[in-house]
Amino acid sequence: MRSARDIIIRPIVSEKSMREAEIGKYIFEVDKTANKIEIKQAVEEIFKVKVKSVNTMTIPGKMKRVRFQAGKTPDWKKAVVTLVKGHKIELFEGA
Repeated sequence: MRSARDIIIRPIVSEKSMREAEIGKYIFEVDKTANKIEIKQAVEEIFKVKVKSVNTMTIPGKMKRVRFQAGKTPDWKKAVVTLVKGHKIELFEGA
């Protein structure tokens, strides 16, 4: 059994994610192998809130070049967590 801190890597803080937070949707970078049930349990455990739904997407890495060497940034997984009305995560407030 993995710990909740191993599943939730970091919150995504951007202009779009701040607008989404106002309506109860929070965006996190999560472990690539985590499923929706594990993500829901991890968010509920860490932030002590009630999760309504979880949507996930795998973001492909971008091609990058350093001088003549081509490479690729790693793929990562993003989760959009919708909370039950009345619950909110204080981490996103005032960011």
